[in-house]
Amino acid sequence: MNDLRDLAELDGEDATPEREAATKRSTWVSVIVNVVLTLTQVTAGVLSGSQGLVADGVHSLSDLVADFVVLLAVHHSKKAPDEDHHYGHQRYENAASLVLGGLLLAVGIGMVWSAVHKLQAPETIPTVHLLALWVALGALIAKEALFRYMLAVAERVRSSMLVANAWHARSDAASSLVVGIGIGGNLLGFALLDPIAALIVGCMVAKMGWSFLWDALHDLTDRAANEEQIAAIAAEILATPGVLGFHELKTRKTGDMILADVHLEIDGGLTVTEGHDIAERTRINVMTRHPVLYLLTHVDPAAPPAS
Repeated sequence: MNDLRDLAELDGEDATPEREAATKRSTWVSVIVNVVLTLTQVTAGVLSGSQGLVADGVHSLSDLVADFVVLLAVHHSKKAPDEDHHYGHQRYENAASLVLGGLLLAVGIGMVWSAVHKLQAPETIPTVHLLALWVALGALIAKEALFRYMLAVAERVRSSMLVANAWHARSDAASSLVVGIGIGGNLLGFALLDPIAALIVGCMVAKMGWSFLWDALHDLTDRAANEEQIAAIAAEILATPGVLGFHELKTRKTGDMILADVHLEIDGGLTVTEGHDIAERTRINVMTRHPVLYLLTHVDPAAPPAS
């Protein structure tokens, strides 16, 4: 039985450093890209007179802040359990996703507000310089490449926080596309298209921010695992030799992991030691083969199956 415990602990220790390293590496790549994009877009937007490009630069700045939030969360979530956090610090990831969502929502609302004011005074809208169009197209390519890279890393290490940050980058790519269209329209003589592009980008950003914020809030209030994960855990429990059935399987999210508890139905004629070994085997199987941080088991005696 001690060998089983060692196996479970070793599995968790192997996964954590890889995940942490991948998260830090991809986030630092994002930091570098967003520093360059923010400086380029805001400078070019001011020089060319494009509100849409400035808005897109501010969006890139929000990505930069988000990257540092992710790095902070990774630093804290890797901490081992302590006297105040018996199950570890994985929920720092949920908190980071909540901050990312709030950041996106605030930035989106600000962009909408600015664009609406501009549209109310169309005579103040300038014709933008061609420079703005080239910068917008370059930003679009850079952001789409960054999104695909970060999403691949997120899926490999199974991190919802990294998925949120990757889609944050995708929202920037989508916004650059809209901004590019708006700038192109402005250059063709349709001046309103630049602030309209800024308005559309603001709405996109706000909607995505609300989605991430709402999702993280549910996880922080003990939302259960999804149906597919629960079904997989249930199948693993029933596949354990000696388990005749189970009831009251309950789950709740903590970061990207799951805390669960279950009542196992075990032959009432077995000794306490035999029943404990079956329960321990069940716990180790579930924790090593599924994203379950801890499974609390309770043994209920049951009649053995009829021979």
